Amino acid sequence: MAGRVAFDTTFLIDFQRERTRGETDGPAHAFLASDPDVELLLPATALGEFAEGFGDVEDPVLRTVRELHVLLPIDEETALVYGRITRALRATGKLIGTNDLWIAAASIRHEVPLVTANVADLRRVEGIQILPYR
Repeated sequence: MAGRVAFDTTFLIDFQRERTRGETDGPAHAFLASDPDVELLLPATALGEFAEGFGDVEDPVLRTVRELHVLLPIDEETALVYGRITRALRATGKLIGTNDLWIAAASIRHEVPLVTANVADLRRVEGIQILPYR
C-alpha cells in the first residue's frame, strides 16, 4: 500500500457498518490493518457525503473521522482538474456522478491513490490511481 491514501465515501460507510456489526475482519478493516502507518486523507466532498448521514456535526463517529483524516480541500488546482476530467468524460459519453468527479479530482490533484469500492465508475477517469478494498 502507499504511504498516503485518500478514501472515498464507500470506504467510510463500509468501515462504519463493519464497526456497527462488530466485524473487525471485514474488507475495510482488513485494508487498514494491512498498513497501520498509512496517512489517511479525505477529499472534502467525501466528508460532505459521509456527514449527510449524521444529524449532528459533533456526532462522535463523524468527529473521529474528521480527526483521523487530513482533509483534501477543494482548491483552485482541484477545480481545474475537475474541469479537465469532466470535459473528457462528457466528450466520451461516460460521465460519472458529480461528487465522484470531485473526489477523483482531489485524488489526482494531490497525487494519492483513492481507496474505493466504486471501481467501475472511477476507472473511467484518466490519471487516477485506484485501490479497491473489496
